[in-house]
Amino acid sequence: MNALTPDLLGLSLDTLTPWLSEQVSGFDGSRPPNCRLLMGGRSNLTYELIDVSGRKYVLRRPPLGHVMPRAHDMTREFRVLVGLKRAAFPAPDVYVLCEDSAIIGAPFMIMDFVEGRVLAEAKESHQITSEQAGAVSRAFVQGLASLHQVDLVKADLEAFGRPTGYLARQVELWAEQWKNTQTRELPELDDLNTWLQSHVGEVPDELPSSLVHGDYRLDNLILDTGLFHLQAVLDWEMSTLGDPVADLAIALVYWTQSDDQLRTGLPVAHRLTSAPGFWTREQIVDEYVMATGFNIDHLQFCTVLACYKLAVIMESIHFRRLSGQQMGAAEDRNEEMGSAVVALTQLGHMVIEHGTLEGLNM
Repeated sequence: MNALTPDLLGLSLDTLTPWLSEQVSGFDGSRPPNCRLLMGGRSNLTYELIDVSGRKYVLRRPPLGHVMPRAHDMTREFRVLVGLKRAAFPAPDVYVLCEDSAIIGAPFMIMDFVEGRVLAEAKESHQITSEQAGAVSRAFVQGLASLHQVDLVKADLEAFGRPTGYLARQVELWAEQWKNTQTRELPELDDLNTWLQSHVGEVPDELPSSLVHGDYRLDNLILDTGLFHLQAVLDWEMSTLGDPVADLAIALVYWTQSDDQLRTGLPVAHRLTSAPGFWTREQIVDEYVMATGFNIDHLQFCTVLACYKLAVIMESIHFRRLSGQQMGAAEDRNEEMGSAVVALTQLGHMVIEHGTLEGLNM
């Protein structure tokens, strides 16, 4: 493998290599590792590093350029991964966190490279068998349900966030993030926030609480080679304690069906679960409720919030791309990312008008 230009990647191998030799047991730093940017990421940047001995590592760091306030917190991601391993939830082993920006220009962490398969493109998911598609769907839901039942005390994450008032804070947070990242006026997106503000008081008082991922989607999962078992869940930068139904809503927005219309305007996981054998969103919901027993009466509210949140995130990516600072899967897809903000806004309005499952299928 040929190493790519360190400066282009946001790495500095001259300072990183000796640091890794000192901090990561077993790392062979007799010469700089080969490295490549793993293209799945749209926010935090993820690199594969291979040392002289051939051992693989993963480095995660914040994106270059524009970063939304309170986003891309490496310390947060490191802490939750350590906790998940304590609780025996499938996640990568983490080796070390570096909070010294002098090493590569930003905080970062080093974790294990998990072998397996990631279904990230429709051309891959449409080639698997119907039986495998069903197994992937089951593993997807079981992973989400298992996450929401992680023993927080065992994981030492019982103080990781404030679940009370989580949804109201999310509405405020993403409205503030929109102000910090918007590149144009979108009154329809502002209307979504107005709806959320006016309906958050109707959310039931007694809600389940759990560890939430914040961006749970199929291409953030590593499966075994046969696609029947979950090996690891990735990308924990937005994790906290909160309402697990919000995670379910995010998963439903990302999930695709063959008869989707507006959803096709979101390039993330485009047509990824539209092939024969993949479950419908209704099946996802039914299986999740069966596995958890949670009350999901407020799923519509959470789904509108999910559309709003994802629209703001896509606008942030659009912002970085306009500035020439976006790397990863969205690097060459600026027009699509800009359009995704509009599509997500329209989806949110359809969910308000028609309900979660029917609205997402408009």
